[in-house]
Amino acid sequence: MSFLLLHGWQNRRPPGHWHHWLAGELASAGHQVIYPQLPEPDQPVLADWLAVLRTHLAAMPDGERTVVGHSLGCLLWLHAAASGLVTTPVDRVLLVAPPGPEITAGIPEIAAFRAPHVTGEQLGAAARHTRLVCSDNDPYCPAGAAADYGVPLGIPATVLGGAAHLDMEAGYGSWPSIRDWCLSGAPDAPLTHRPA
Repeated sequence: MSFLLLHGWQNRRPPGHWHHWLAGELASAGHQVIYPQLPEPDQPVLADWLAVLRTHLAAMPDGERTVVGHSLGCLLWLHAAASGLVTTPVDRVLLVAPPGPEITAGIPEIAAFRAPHVTGEQLGAAARHTRLVCSDNDPYCPAGAAADYGVPLGIPATVLGGAAHLDMEAGYGSWPSIRDWCLSGAPDAPLTHRPA
């Protein structure tokens, strides 16, 4: 299995973030992990992030391929799917805590990333299975990502109560459930809270 991890706005891959922890766990299990530092994380340029995504998708080997995005990395994936950038579908995509459209549009640095119109057909052409995990009190998605993305895109959503933005501030450093989901190879494997 190979994995591509896509971080969010202002993220420089800090060791305390679950993405960093997950990369280490998956690599220790013998899998190829691509966890790029996307350019200019404070002032991201959509075209530049899409170019990096294209390069790393092309570098993923044959076999089962999984993409795990967090926050702005989720919107990057939606733009890639909407534009037809993903020419060979990956097996699984997990979108973790995408920011809401109003929040994204209201922050000048990331307004260009506001989710595009994307169809179920386009999502299916980019990934065989797409899944969403979010919380019911994400300050970056007040309406709830299940309502903003899960329902309109027709993708299954797991809502974790009280998990905020599923980031370091919410305590998401080590997160065994997401590691287990990745290693299971199953799109519908359980996703639960980090241990208390």
